[in-house]
Amino acid sequence: MGKDVIIALDFKNGQEALAFLDRFTGRKLYVKVGMELYYAEGPSIIQEIKKRGHKLFLDLKLHDIPNTVEKAMAVLSRLDVDMVNLHAAGTIEMMKAALRGLTRADGTRPLLMAVTQLTSTSQERMTEELLIREKIDDVVIKYAENADIAGLDGVVCSPLEAGKIHDVCGTDFLTVTPGVRFDEASKGDQVRVTTPAKAKELGSDYIVVGRPITQAKDPIAAYDRCVKEFVEV
Repeated sequence: MGKDVIIALDFKNGQEALAFLDRFTGRKLYVKVGMELYYAEGPSIIQEIKKRGHKLFLDLKLHDIPNTVEKAMAVLSRLDVDMVNLHAAGTIEMMKAALRGLTRADGTRPLLMAVTQLTSTSQERMTEELLIREKIDDVVIKYAENADIAGLDGVVCSPLEAGKIHDVCGTDFLTVTPGVRFDEASKGDQVRVTTPAKAKELGSDYIVVGRPITQAKDPIAAYDRCVKEFVEV
């Protein structure tokens, strides 16, 4: 599976999101629909994006008791999405339940990824607010190992941890890495960030890029720059 750039469609409604996508005439993208857009529009936004031929990562980060997550994933499996996720903190049992729910009767399913630690989480916040005393790298690796044991396809992590996860879980275990910015861009609310070129060097399989593309003066040029730095040799 080759590397790819996923554009985060962090828009408040479907009209804005589709207008943005329609600027990329004739191009097939990989995009992410998160909570804001999905909760505003529901499944209809998925249908509209897929009609345009784009691949889609549905980023809802499920985290609940195993039975609830299994049933929720069964609902999401009916949508024509390519990737979904949940929080690894929900335990191995929850991740296994999610995988059962997501798998259709014919054995097919979207990719299932586990969120390790959000890129907005620092060591200080994790220690003082979550009372997790281990080093953040060790926590991320442990969560990745749990996801691998549960049978998931990979994890969502910082680019800074991608290579270490591949070392432990293998090169086929995918890493989806948000927190990617150009050198000159603001970090915003994210802490553990890097550039597209550095993410490639560190071993990311997918990078998720939102504001540096969606809020750029020329989004198409910004996207092409990401592809050049991350995908092309």
